[in-house]
Amino acid sequence: MCLPIKRVWFQDTKFDIIDEVFEPSEDSFLFAENLDIHNGDEVLDLGTGCGILGVLAAQTAKSVLSVDINPYAVNCAKQNAVLNNVQYNMAFLRSDLLTALNTGVLFDLILFNAPYLPSEICEIETWIGRAWAGGFTGRDVIDRFIPQAVTHLKPFGRVLLLQSSLTDLNLTLQKFHEYGLSTVVKAERKLPFFESIHLIEAQSVP
Repeated sequence: MCLPIKRVWFQDTKFDIIDEVFEPSEDSFLFAENLDIHNGDEVLDLGTGCGILGVLAAQTAKSVLSVDINPYAVNCAKQNAVLNNVQYNMAFLRSDLLTALNTGVLFDLILFNAPYLPSEICEIETWIGRAWAGGFTGRDVIDRFIPQAVTHLKPFGRVLLLQSSLTDLNLTLQKFHEYGLSTVVKAERKLPFFESIHLIEAQSVP
């Protein structure tokens, strides 16, 4: 077990942050405020970080699989599941996006607070950098994620994806539509310096 360097709260749920794990910030909290979990949902929390979305989802969902490429984040999410007593319906996996999942593993809901900011290559060479850096256009991870996600959705399954206005919101909506998903922007928040963040809901329509 890694020792925490900071404790963060969302409402009455607590999260310990360990070294090499990105601390939840304004985008995480906007996402958490707008989580829409149904009883019986099987949920994938991708890019789990400290586990904030997965732990909150597990309070209602049937099961939650929390996934991250960062081994420290996987460990941190496990610790926070125990801290909040939801470890019994959570599982944890290290993976680059959904590549480690078997074909046929399907979810009612996929959550992803994507790395979405334009960045230099050097910024994705650290675990913290991978949590926010999306390559030169900011879209490297988002564009890899969408075609993977649609193959792991149940009929009428949903994706909740958070991204920045700096990363071409309309292009993301267009890509979901190309795969036959309907979309709506569930929430948005303006940030300083002409940026806003958007929570997109995309739903498969069989």
